Amino acid sequence: MKKNLIYVSLSLLLLGTSGCEKLEDFGNTNLDPAATTQPVIQALLTNAQASIGGYAAQTRGGLYAQYFSETQYTDVSVYSTPQLAFTGEYSGILTDLQVIKNVNSSNNMNQVANILQQYVFWTITDRWGDVPYSEALQGASKTTPKYDTQESIYKGMIASLKASVAAFDGTSLVKGDIIFTGNVAAWKRAANSMRMLMAIQLSKKFPAANGYAATAFGEALNDGGGYISTNAQNMVLDFPGGNFKSNWFNLYLGRKDYAESKTMTDLMASLGDTRQLAFGGITQDQTSANAAVTSNVGVPYGVARATAEAFTSANPGWARILRGDFRTESSDIVVISAAQVALARAEAAERGWTSESLSTLYNDGITLSYGQWGIAVPASYLANVAVGAVGAAGNIQKISTQRYIASYPNGLQGWNIWRKSGFPTLTPAPNATNTGGQIPRRYTYSSGEYTSNAANVNAAKALLPGGLDSQDAKIWWDQ
Repeated sequence: MKKNLIYVSLSLLLLGTSGCEKLEDFGNTNLDPAATTQPVIQALLTNAQASIGGYAAQTRGGLYAQYFSETQYTDVSVYSTPQLAFTGEYSGILTDLQVIKNVNSSNNMNQVANILQQYVFWTITDRWGDVPYSEALQGASKTTPKYDTQESIYKGMIASLKASVAAFDGTSLVKGDIIFTGNVAAWKRAANSMRMLMAIQLSKKFPAANGYAATAFGEALNDGGGYISTNAQNMVLDFPGGNFKSNWFNLYLGRKDYAESKTMTDLMASLGDTRQLAFGGITQDQTSANAAVTSNVGVPYGVARATAEAFTSANPGWARILRGDFRTESSDIVVISAAQVALARAEAAERGWTSESLSTLYNDGITLSYGQWGIAVPASYLANVAVGAVGAAGNIQKISTQRYIASYPNGLQGWNIWRKSGFPTLTPAPNATNTGGQIPRRYTYSSGEYTSNAANVNAAKALLPGGLDSQDAKIWWDQ
């Protein structure tokens, strides 16, 4: 909702009409002759892309998904009701990307900006539900944008991504692109992969093989632009270190508030899953000789502060999020992986949406995930976790569990998979403080929305189950 920009725009409008003098009557004494008057488009793109890592390395989603535990300040993992606003995303990264689209002449850069916008909108709607979409980012012309339904947002995002893939041309590379270094083919694959991941998220609402979600999935799968199918094609934010450090490195910079949860380490142990060798590290100190040493000592999830502190004090080798050598200044953050796409294709095959081989895609997804972490698949693992023929009991549970593991440590994706499928089975925090005592299903709207856009946020609230703006209210695709 670009509140900051909106307020500035309105102030300027008022200044322009409040007195007999015009602004230009005061001359140019406050202008910097050396300042640029036009945005540096490629710098805006670079800045926006650098922010993307924060969405794939989000701790709150990881706490709700039980990937992580808190070690001392346990408010989030016991579900205290937060005041979380999406205003900064609209006035920040989404606005930067919109400026590119508004003033830039490079078609291919504009398509990249649009793809990134849809990714950010995807993360916002999956957290809050109904949010501004069709009337967002219009500045002073639309200061109180309506809240679109999540159904219309999902359909809008998928259609917009499809349009961008079709609109790319071969006339220019994309300047300022730090994700795919201007490679248009890579952006087509990423956009089509997003389309498939979005479509599979709608399986509760559109389960039929001839329904909207299956059709959208099939269109992306069969698009000539392809999709991410190898780890070399992963959508990755590659940090150089120095002034631009990985989000996972910064998480432990002078602090040790987060751990891999016992929920996660127990799941990995129960499956004999050796990806745990990468998922948990014994120290947060990158200069330590133990920086590349694994830990499988997960911290109990959703407990009171005193209990968490007592556990970490008694177990100094508790598992930090990621092994240390995956948590350096220059460590990558994977936004979308080939493993995620292959396992989504496996689920689509299981649901009868495609004629692809369920077992092949399932095994490929697991193998790709192991490869992403540089770990060989144990000889017996694929047989131990194998799916049955299409339609066999337990297939969705197994696929969802592997999707959940393959998405680690992207907490929002893990939370999405659990909310949609119910797998893996998660037990609510024993010390939950929210009214229902259950794992949150969404973020609540901030108080600022009720002040600045009251009519529209209240209309969105009325559409929530029971008309209640609560963490326990399921968003549309979760119902």
